Amino acid sequence: MVLTANPASTKSQINPDDCSYNGHRLYGKFQVVDSFPDLKVQKVDSFPDLNVQLVDSFPNSCGKWQEVDSFPDFKIKYVDSFPDIKIKLVDSFPGQAP
Repeated sequence: MVLTANPASTKSQINPDDCSYNGHRLYGKFQVVDSFPDLKVQKVDSFPDLNVQLVDSFPNSCGKWQEVDSFPDFKIKYVDSFPDIKIKLVDSFPGQAP
C-alpha cells in the first residue's frame, strides 16, 4: 500500500459562498479556548486564508469577529503550527484573502 500526501490548501476548503470552513461560519462571536476548539487558528502577517477584523458589535459579515466570554458562535484555539485556517488581523476590508 502506498500513501501519498496531498498538500491541499486551506483556501480551497473555505467556502466563499457562505464564508465557512467545515460548516463553521467565519464571522460572528468567538471565544478563545485551550481545548476542544471548533477551529485551530494561526495568526500570520503574510499569505492569510482570511483577513479578520475584530469588532465590538455587529460581526455579521465575512471576517468580522467579536470576542466574547460566553455563548460564542464558534470557539478557536491559537496555534503555531498545523492550523485549520491562517488569519491576518486587519483594521479594514475583512474577508477571504485574495
